[in-house]
Amino acid sequence: QVQLVESGGGLVQAGGSLRLSCAASGRTFSSYAMGWFRQAPGKEREFVATISWSGGSTYYADSVKGRFTASRDNAKNTVYLQMNSLNPEDTAVYYCAGDFDPGRLLLFPPSYDYWGQGTQVTVSS
Repeated sequence: QVQLVESGGGLVQAGGSLRLSCAASGRTFSSYAMGWFRQAPGKEREFVATISWSGGSTYYADSVKGRFTASRDNAKNTVYLQMNSLNPEDTAVYYCAGDFDPGRLLLFPPSYDYWGQGTQVTVSS
């Protein structure tokens, strides 16, 4: 069983940056692929980024590519999402998710068994 807790959300002006963290409990974190998703009001949860168990592979949604960077520190059981050049369209609740790394990209919510509670990111214009 893995528990995930996100932090780092908040209110930021357009063009600003935030760094989200997702702390995991459990000894299997280093075997997990981790994903970041977001959900804006009235919209479906959408994929943002994923990172492999080693951190060696990452993949991003086109909407955030070049602005967001996922990373992880397995010694600290933590995954990060550095978000730069934020714009109001990035406003959403951001969730981290995890599951055993199957050796392929996990891009869809049903691929992940474990989810955090979410952290609100609001970007003002």
